[in-house]
Amino acid sequence: MSTSPTLAEALARGTVVLDGGMSNQLAAAGHDLSDELWSARLLAEAPEAVTAAHLAYFGAGADVAITASYQATFEGFARRGTGREEAGRLLALSVECAREAARRARASRPLWVAASVGPYGAMLADGSEYRGRYGLSVAQLERFHRPRMEVLAGAAPDVLALETIPDTDEAEALLRALRGLGVPAWLSYSASGDRTRAGQPLEEAFALAARADEVIAVGVNCCTPQDADRAVTLAARVTGKPVVVYPNSGETWDAGARAWTGRSTFSAGQVRGWRASGARLVGGCCRVGPEAIASMASVLRAP
Repeated sequence: MSTSPTLAEALARGTVVLDGGMSNQLAAAGHDLSDELWSARLLAEAPEAVTAAHLAYFGAGADVAITASYQATFEGFARRGTGREEAGRLLALSVECAREAARRARASRPLWVAASVGPYGAMLADGSEYRGRYGLSVAQLERFHRPRMEVLAGAAPDVLALETIPDTDEAEALLRALRGLGVPAWLSYSASGDRTRAGQPLEEAFALAARADEVIAVGVNCCTPQDADRAVTLAARVTGKPVVVYPNSGETWDAGARAWTGRSTFSAGQVRGWRASGARLVGGCCRVGPEAIASMASVLRAP
């Protein structure tokens, strides 16, 4: 397995397929994720299950695996009695699980690993990542994010996935924390309509990343497919960078009930429009499984 060309080079040449939701794939395999650490708990208890989930997406046609570190933080692990050294090992293990899946996939195409860096609200495990505005300063958020970003970068992923970011304060903090790590990143917001989840105009939010040389793609994730339609065009226009887009199935997360409601509105056929508008990293987030990724890959690779 070779990761040459770099992901940035691949994006300059065409469209790259992301994976789908880690949590729904693990749940489909029978794992209980009703825990504040969510899928990150399995890094300690069943890392082989994480590797198997990645392998399922590579087998479905994904080119990029996003690690199970979205909800993995030093603070979150500490609440479970996990010390800092062990927490760092688990963060690095999330990258190795994805690398191992890429090795097992034995694909003839390049495969990449994206280390997930979820928002501060994911650590709180109360749904606040869908609202943002935590009452913390940019400097405080930078101090929260930088240590785990250093550990993840040290595990040598191909890219950091700064994902599901609800507001511009947190985006600014992440972009500051990214400096000097030596690893590129993509930045994707969680959006509603033409605004971040915190209510700021997406045009302003995307503009922050336009000035960051370390950022190789900008866009949205964990939103509805319909919101993604609008965001892709805007991100391409504002930043001039490749666009990353991986929406949910269209169902709605009820944080109080900790359950999904509604019906899926995701269609693999929508990716044609996203690609035409500038999307180069395309996949799915929550409730988008290997079958949907396979359909998407087929559409994107069709002559």
